[in-house]
Amino acid sequence: MLNPTFTAPDLTTFTNLDGLGLTAIGQHLSAAKAEILCHVTNPNPWCQTCGAAGIPRDTVTRRLAHEPLGWRPTVLVIKHRRYRCANCQRVWREELSHAVAPRQKISRTGLRWALVGLVCHHLSVSRIAEGLGVTWNTANEAVLAEGQRLLIDDPTRFDGVKVLGVDEHVWRHTRTGDKYVTVIVDLTAVRDGTDTARLIDMVPGRSKAVFKTWLADQEEQWKQGIEVVAMDGFTGFKTAAVEELPHAVEVLDPFHVVKLGSEALDQTRQRIQREQHGRRGRKDDPLYKCRRTLTTGLSLATEKQKTKLEDLFKEPEYEPVQLVWSVYQKMVDAYRQPKPEVGRWALEQLINEVGTKVPKGLPELKKLGSTLRRRKTDILAYFDHLGSSKGPTEALNGRLEHLRGIALGFKNLAQYIARSLLETGGFRRRLHPQS
Repeated sequence: MLNPTFTAPDLTTFTNLDGLGLTAIGQHLSAAKAEILCHVTNPNPWCQTCGAAGIPRDTVTRRLAHEPLGWRPTVLVIKHRRYRCANCQRVWREELSHAVAPRQKISRTGLRWALVGLVCHHLSVSRIAEGLGVTWNTANEAVLAEGQRLLIDDPTRFDGVKVLGVDEHVWRHTRTGDKYVTVIVDLTAVRDGTDTARLIDMVPGRSKAVFKTWLADQEEQWKQGIEVVAMDGFTGFKTAAVEELPHAVEVLDPFHVVKLGSEALDQTRQRIQREQHGRRGRKDDPLYKCRRTLTTGLSLATEKQKTKLEDLFKEPEYEPVQLVWSVYQKMVDAYRQPKPEVGRWALEQLINEVGTKVPKGLPELKKLGSTLRRRKTDILAYFDHLGSSKGPTEALNGRLEHLRGIALGFKNLAQYIARSLLETGGFRRRLHPQS
């Protein structure tokens, strides 16, 4: 703004007290904190029981943590009167509901600042508590409660979901107690290329029953709008989706499909190593030295790596490894095809071949072929629904792992779920539309 219009300084407006029904009448500034003395802007001295005018009895002082000014904790020192009804002798105080929620120590503006800091700026609860000048527990409980009320409990939060991602997540690493939750993610924006994935819910446990129960609890109209469910190889999620969303398409994530091939390759390599040498691999063993090169896509391999593979496959005893390696490379190559129809055709041909024609003495490849044939429809569905990969779900899982590591002090799973939803639930634009 090149030519701003200046007005007279107003402490009430500067400290965002307008919407709280308060008026600033004084200030006390120190290096540790700022105190703003204020009173109720529009007092109501009328008795709500009989309607008679109240007689001022005394003045009560209440202190509230407020939005910090310049990262210096700010405290509202509110002077509000108590009245006594001359008619019915009822005693009451001036109304502060616009300024603070019942039994709360933080003003509504301070809560809003804390929620924006947590969701939009990824501030830690410790930093928020320091800015408000309150304890960690006070800040944590207040912000989570406000986020639950304002954002998580919003009935429109699930609107527009068409692509679901489902995965398991380890929320705590202990020897006892429940460790797992089922993570449910909205991948619609990723498929449409409009935004990132967002976490929509976390449910304790990891099983078919957990996911099926969650789906059953949703409205039928919402379930009819689900088009795709992206998942890993866990059959429990697959069965639950088929039973509750019979019209939706189940997509097996490419990462997990390729992982099945890499596991078959590793298992074959380890078995041949034991058969040839009677022990596990050592640093000078040819198979052990090539363990990383074997799982590298041939299109990305260097000349040195290609030469190493050629020397390895010259040995006839390593022929089983070469056969499984060739299948693995074809799987990787199918997903890297620039045209989806070409990749779909190549992978379908590979599944048909591996599922029926497996040489004897390759139990790992036979098991791989059986799995690919059983999930063939889900695997090939990826090429018909590009952008429905479970990769963003895995990325959110990584974000949750990071959150679990830095946000110590959760009292229970409910607090962890609430904090996770606020961090990764896509609420940033709702709090800051311009971001």
